[in-house]
Amino acid sequence: MIVLLLLLVARSAGTPAAGAAGPAPASGEPGIAPPDISQLSPKERFDRLYNRVMQAAQSGDQATMTRFMPMALGAYEMLDSADADARYHAALLRVHNGDVQGSRALGDSILAAQPGHLLGYVVLGTTARWAKDDAGRAKAYRGFLAHYDEEMKANRPEYTEHRASIDGFRREALDEKAGGQSPRGGS
Repeated sequence: MIVLLLLLVARSAGTPAAGAAGPAPASGEPGIAPPDISQLSPKERFDRLYNRVMQAAQSGDQATMTRFMPMALGAYEMLDSADADARYHAALLRVHNGDVQGSRALGDSILAAQPGHLLGYVVLGTTARWAKDDAGRAKAYRGFLAHYDEEMKANRPEYTEHRASIDGFRREALDEKAGGQSPRGGS
């Protein structure tokens, strides 16, 4: 199954599979060769595919998202174990893929494994926003703010890696707390 995944990644990325001859077809990204993930650990493969999908999402590249999303989710399913960071990444992939329930379940699993974990609240708030669930979003904000100070003292590596997302979510939560649901989202 891993070999099949690697072959799919290689072909989808526009590179020839091992032993294939001829030039690689254009991948839609001039001058950027896809990374060789065959020698990476399952976690490293998942992280690389996650990064590829999220970069495509940020740039509006739907074709790359469509091509790499199944591979990234498949790589997540192949992990022997998933820490909060991997679950957070998988939750973002799922919500970008339209699977709000799957994303929400991953957010719940983060909090079940580590009560108060900020990324669990970020996932739940993000899925609530996508589902237009104002009550769910407000609940995620409250939980996030209630645990923020204590959790930031824990100095978790994933908090450093996702600092911008945590800071942004905190601003939204504080705006919500200060002014309720402002039409402009608070500034």
